[in-house]
Amino acid sequence: MRINVLIVDDHVVMAEGLRYLIDAQNDLAVVGCVNDGREALREVLERVPDVVVMDIAMPELNGIEATHLIHERSPDTQVVMLSMHSNREYVLRALQAGARGYVLKKNAAAEVLTAIRSVYSGQRYLSSQITESVIEDYLRSGRDDPLDSLSSRERQVLQLLVEGKSTVLIAESLSLSPKTVETYRARVMQKLDIGDMPGLVKFAIQHGLTTIE
Repeated sequence: MRINVLIVDDHVVMAEGLRYLIDAQNDLAVVGCVNDGREALREVLERVPDVVVMDIAMPELNGIEATHLIHERSPDTQVVMLSMHSNREYVLRALQAGARGYVLKKNAAAEVLTAIRSVYSGQRYLSSQITESVIEDYLRSGRDDPLDSLSSRERQVLQLLVEGKSTVLIAESLSLSPKTVETYRARVMQKLDIGDMPGLVKFAIQHGLTTIE
């Protein structure tokens, strides 16, 4: 029986490399390859893959928010996060969202196959460079993250806002009314105590919600 894998990465070279590597294994099979978090959720709900290999940094809907939604709606699907970042903030947010694995992109060729098999068997897998202290912080779950004050929908609106999307485009993307988007925007700024867009952009980058520069 093969482990069915969905690849989610907006970098074509990386995605194709992963597809080739995974499909070459007798016990693994790539069932799809998409480049956006929203499309990933749709594919998961339709195909119910065993494991999703998810890029952390994507426009529209980042890997962490996509993982959160997948974990809620398809709990039997496990997620391995791919990231360039080894710092505590990114790792903790990925684990809190429901990811069972976290692999650094520079180690992907050497580690992603082991990560897929590990999370499928019910284990957790973190790149060797992720320190033990990060795992201990996650298990204690006592961190104070300002993003925790926002709902999943508010975090989605925040990402789209700082990526420069208009209220109308955000409304269309999330199937909301423009008035509702404005309400979410006001709530986000109030909860974070941030009064302008430059402040929101800085906050979003610092907390790994988006990678725009």
